[in-house]
Amino acid sequence: MSYPNRKTHTLDCKQGAVRSVRFNVEGNYCLTCGSDKTIKLWNPLRNLHLKTYTGHGYEVMEAQSSSDNSQICSGGMDKAVVLYDVSTGQTVRKYRDHAGTVNCVSFNEESTVILSGSIDCSVRVWDIRGSKHKPVQVMDEAKDSVTSIQVSDHEILTGSADCCIRRYDLRIGRMFSDFVGKTVTCARFTRDGQCVLVGSTDASVKLFDKDTGEMLNEYLGHKNSNYKIDCCLNHKDTHILSGSEDGCVYVWDLVEATLVHKLDHEVSRTVHSLSFHPQDPVLLTACGDKVIVWESNESTDT
Repeated sequence: MSYPNRKTHTLDCKQGAVRSVRFNVEGNYCLTCGSDKTIKLWNPLRNLHLKTYTGHGYEVMEAQSSSDNSQICSGGMDKAVVLYDVSTGQTVRKYRDHAGTVNCVSFNEESTVILSGSIDCSVRVWDIRGSKHKPVQVMDEAKDSVTSIQVSDHEILTGSADCCIRRYDLRIGRMFSDFVGKTVTCARFTRDGQCVLVGSTDASVKLFDKDTGEMLNEYLGHKNSNYKIDCCLNHKDTHILSGSEDGCVYVWDLVEATLVHKLDHEVSRTVHSLSFHPQDPVLLTACGDKVIVWESNESTDT
């Protein structure tokens, strides 16, 4: 089965509210971001807490691992972007050029720059190889808070509360913008790079052709009108998953757009952050102060 359908265990994060959970590139570790200003590194499949990182002055909204797992970048409500050394736990750099909460962060593929999206309507690009603490580039096309950011080898994808997704093609130096209709809570490339998955506050997840902007499918049934909620694809691009304000994760067939499963967290709290394993049918979900690990019933992926 190519999507998780059973809860295996729970990470009791002890970080206050968990704002974000993210697998690393290989999927053997994850990062959790807390309202208590900390970031924690875990081996989620073995329920092992490995290290705690401090450096933010307020809630941490998102963190990501570098491609070689040696560094972590994070953004928070203290307007700061922080770079950590994984092994020592020390803060390597702290960037403070944003004018408001940093909602989302991402390394580029080589992990030489950090990109951060903020409530100040901008994406800022930081070169971590240099000594300067100012951004090397500012993308300020958004008219409202930048809520989501993802970087591929040659493209940057952002979602914004101005109801638009923007794709920056670095090879040709152009920006493409598509109006979605409601506040964008999450925007993700499909793993094959051909399409874009977009979640928004009209309680829908939509799949768009990346090049033409044509809507290919729409996935409905979950609840999302008030909060920033993640959506994602499984490891095979066959199923769509989204958090929901009713305490469930909804799983749809990508092609048919039919609801095939619901992962019930048995609480009425919003499930707002998801992270899917890069190779296996394993999902991490953040709800309240805990992270749930979900796996497939079948021992081998079919």
